[in-house]
Amino acid sequence: MNLPNAIPAIDVHGHYGTYIGESGDRLVDGFYSGDAAEVVRRASAVNIVLTIVSPLTALKPRFQADSVAGNIEAAHVVAQTPGLKQYVVIDPLRPLTYGQAEEMLGQPQCVGIKLHPEEHGYRIGDHARPIFEFAARHRAIVLTHSSEKNSLAADFVPWANEFPEVRLILAHIGCGWDGDLTHQVRAIQQTRHGNVFADTSSARSITPGLIEWAVREVGVDRVLFGTDTPLYHAAMQRTRIDQADLPDDVKRQILRDNATKLFGAKLGVAAN
Repeated sequence: MNLPNAIPAIDVHGHYGTYIGESGDRLVDGFYSGDAAEVVRRASAVNIVLTIVSPLTALKPRFQADSVAGNIEAAHVVAQTPGLKQYVVIDPLRPLTYGQAEEMLGQPQCVGIKLHPEEHGYRIGDHARPIFEFAARHRAIVLTHSSEKNSLAADFVPWANEFPEVRLILAHIGCGWDGDLTHQVRAIQQTRHGNVFADTSSARSITPGLIEWAVREVGVDRVLFGTDTPLYHAAMQRTRIDQADLPDDVKRQILRDNATKLFGAKLGVAAN
């Protein structure tokens, strides 16, 4: 059996920056915050060698975030921070973010697109066509929050089926507005082209048997390691996979190999 943290992991779902919650509780907001250096420090402590991030300034405060400024900030911060890569945030309510994505997807630090219908305040079904058309033109990888009411995993299925050029990661296995832990997995089962994945970044990932069930249902090649750092503790999320009731080669696929296969050379890390 591999020793804990032996596999150099790739975290496909992280953030950095200051969290601004709706409660106004600065103490709690501080628990969820962490600058780029802190995110890398926590990752490095448990042999997470690369974290793909979007800036919290592009997502928070809810319905008020400046995604345009956040993208500019992230391009600068990530380019200067070894151990990070960037998602460019597209907010369809801010059309300038499409132009930013057009430019940034060609830059070495940017490896994909981030969507967050809940924080930006739109239903994915109302804006999916232009988002997926854009992503298809760029053959882009898209990471999206799921599965609250604006971002139901099932609502992405028709678009993933229509646009097989888009590789879609449904975030947060186990997350569901209604308490149903199966939304992401069930959505993958409804897709036709093998272009939809899910990540382990939900707090629900600690539920015994959930990650193991997801692997059985959709196959290990559809499950990616994510932490949602700094909102969640990267070491805890890593330990959940290291200690999963799964063979070592399956753990390695989740922690690293699936990401290197999906993102390819843009990650700038060795495939093994």
